[in-house]
Amino acid sequence: MAERRRHYGGWLAAALVLALAVPLMIGGREALTALGAFPPGRLAGMLALVVLCWNLNALRLRLLLAGRAGQLGQRSALGMVMATEFAICATPGGSGGLPTLLALLARRGLRPARASAVFMVDQCCDLLFFLAALTALVLVSLVTAVPWPHQWLLVAAIVTLLLLLTTGAMLIRHLPALLRRRGSRRRRPGLARRLLGFRQALTATLALPRPVLVLAMASCAAHWLTRYSLLYLALKGLGADVAWSWAFLVQMLSMAAGQLSLLPGGTGAAELGTGMLLIPLVGQATAGAAIVIWRFVTFHCYLLAGAPVFLAMIGLPRRQRAR
Repeated sequence: MAERRRHYGGWLAAALVLALAVPLMIGGREALTALGAFPPGRLAGMLALVVLCWNLNALRLRLLLAGRAGQLGQRSALGMVMATEFAICATPGGSGGLPTLLALLARRGLRPARASAVFMVDQCCDLLFFLAALTALVLVSLVTAVPWPHQWLLVAAIVTLLLLLTTGAMLIRHLPALLRRRGSRRRRPGLARRLLGFRQALTATLALPRPVLVLAMASCAAHWLTRYSLLYLALKGLGADVAWSWAFLVQMLSMAAGQLSLLPGGTGAAELGTGMLLIPLVGQATAGAAIVIWRFVTFHCYLLAGAPVFLAMIGLPRRQRAR
């Protein structure tokens, strides 16, 4: 256990260093000068938007749970979201997010199958939003006759999202037949029972009243529209003239590239990808400064604010049980 903690600590330390070093290498000393001139009021407004994003995700969690985890208020749901977001940012590939959410929901009496189903529906909402957003960007480029740079990335992202959603839907739909064909019920009855329980819980979550699902999807869309406006606000605060849609697309593509990074928060790949897409438009100094500000509010802030919440909700109760 101690070696695992040191291992994760090393990964997180490397991520924190890269998140600042890479954009400063891109922008150089001019980026530091631009950072000094950034309006403090705009930074405070961006941090307020981060708090709004947390609350929107907390609302979505409450809607999808639909009372199955007891009387979950907005404050408690907000704590769950902040702890989960911290675990996502602090672990490679966001691998700590799901176990954290499962542990928090288990303490409220929700079985792992049901909690996993809620998490799956939550992720599907994200995928559907990104698919709709990318499709809208492609349609806008066709209507306005202004081609997007790197348009092949848009097409590749749309195809990938469609494949993920289609494959997942087919697996869930035909799961009982697959288990019977492979004989998993006889060879590994425990695993087959858990998979079928997850499928049943997923079906129950998707069977929630349509207004509830629509409101959950609306909170998902509002969250991502708000969060992916942060880079645009950073660029505007630095005096850059960039379209909101382009800043939105840059974040979407760079964060997708960050998933390929083995470091927490996608550090390294996210900063490099954003820099490559921004430098041709705003120059190295502005791009480097904007990345520092953007990553501070979407990565460092999530760690700083989420760490005490995570320790209060996960770390301290675990130590009390150990004692």
